[in-house]
Amino acid sequence: MSILDLFKLDNQVAVVTGAGKGIGKGIAVSLAEAGADLVLASRNMKDLEAVQEEIEKIGKQALSVPTDVTDSSSLEALGEEAIKKYGKISIWVNNAGGLPDGTPRYLTRTSSDQFEAQINLNLTAVWSGCVIAAKNMPEGGSIINISSRASKDMGPNVKNGPYAASKSAVNSLTATFSKELAPKIRVNAIAPGPIPTENFIDSMNMTTPEREEEIRKYIALPLERWGTPSDIGAACVYMSSKASSWITGQCLYVSGGS
Repeated sequence: MSILDLFKLDNQVAVVTGAGKGIGKGIAVSLAEAGADLVLASRNMKDLEAVQEEIEKIGKQALSVPTDVTDSSSLEALGEEAIKKYGKISIWVNNAGGLPDGTPRYLTRTSSDQFEAQINLNLTAVWSGCVIAAKNMPEGGSIINISSRASKDMGPNVKNGPYAASKSAVNSLTATFSKELAPKIRVNAIAPGPIPTENFIDSMNMTTPEREEEIRKYIALPLERWGTPSDIGAACVYMSSKASSWITGQCLYVSGGS
């Protein structure tokens, strides 16, 4: 087997939450290009159908399942639909997350309800996804949790403490699951840096080229470019494949050096 063969995902079935756009779409398309069939989950069916069409043009199968990751019964149904369609789940990517109301918040200015909403979306949903994935995975499966560069520290941007705290907890959750599920299933995290998705642009009020340049300088990216969804997709291909078969419990920072 050549080194390139280790990255192939032929005959694998991948579930991706938050797959309708942005990073989730990039992950789903990348996994399909590497050979996997997909189960696409998001609250917006129209978004999912567009991604499904793109994956089918690649020559792979895709199933769209409207899903609310903050509802454990909805995640259970997602797992059941995947098994019904394909008979197995090889890869599960807990990607859905973000700012529930689209607004960055200081810790000291966050209500208990707002904090709980962050935890439900960014942590509890990941825990539920891991449990459901493990229940439906054969030996050799891979779970990937999408964390954030903010989980390490907020850098110059201290305005989103609740989000950073929830993503730090995802890293801890990942490490613990990796030990509980070894050697049957590998569990890793990927921590993206700043990627100008629709949600990122809205939350950062990045409405003009001048504002974009201001934010990029403020964040100070050593590699001097924004990340792209395909950057995270490529990392997911690696963490899903045999190329990373001796890696578990790790968080890979894909953040342009930030």
